Amino acid sequence: MQDVQNQTDARGIAIQRVGIKDAHLPFLIKTKDGGFQQVLARILFTVSLPMEYKGTHMSRFLEILMPWSQKPLAEPEMEAMLEEALERLDAKSAEVELSFKYFIDKKAPVSGRCSVLDLDCCFKGTKKRGEKMVFELGVDVPFTSLCPCSKEISAYGAHNQRSICRTKARFHEGTECIFIEDLAALIEQQGSSPIYPLLKREDEKYVTEAAYDNPKFVEDILRDTVLALRGLPGIAWFSIECENYESIHNHNAFAAHEEKVAQP
Repeated sequence: MQDVQNQTDARGIAIQRVGIKDAHLPFLIKTKDGGFQQVLARILFTVSLPMEYKGTHMSRFLEILMPWSQKPLAEPEMEAMLEEALERLDAKSAEVELSFKYFIDKKAPVSGRCSVLDLDCCFKGTKKRGEKMVFELGVDVPFTSLCPCSKEISAYGAHNQRSICRTKARFHEGTECIFIEDLAALIEQQGSSPIYPLLKREDEKYVTEAAYDNPKFVEDILRDTVLALRGLPGIAWFSIECENYESIHNHNAFAAHEEKVAQP
């Protein structure tokens, strides 16, 4: 059977990234307590393609992914997956990105009622042949923000809103990456108050007053998050996007920042 894909291409253009996008598979994500959580991941999986190759072998991406989707996954497994892609697809570089909902336990501040909060998360690994993988952890964390101006000028009350901080982080080689649970906890502390899926009346009173006592502009949240991330051991780079879903405007307040962190 003739395989057109294996024919030589004469146009002289190497493709930097080619592969599959929006594939969906269940994965097992390693948790802080030593167990794992099953998630449904949306996958982007690519490799580089030499100029002489007409096409890559698309079916091999799924062949690589399927066995790894049945094992608890963290950085070492991501690197092994990419190493397999480099070998099986004869590529110089490979990249995989898994986007998924991850659930963390939340306990209401007064009643102690337990619930779970869903977070949009991402694992991204990039690997070149003969080099260590660059791993990136992404977590979107929601919280409450309360406007300092509104509090200052109002006779009573202050407008507040749900906000979100979208954070991506990379760590220096040889340093363990932070767990999703710990990174989420660190980020939500930078808002006016955490949010909780389940609150009783006494909890609602507590979080309302906690936000009122801790007003922050979107700029305040961003700067406090920058300082918090700079303090993480081993962090090499991070990017932050903070967005307030304004309650008194038909637009959002937004702030963003990224920086490299030198190894101490």
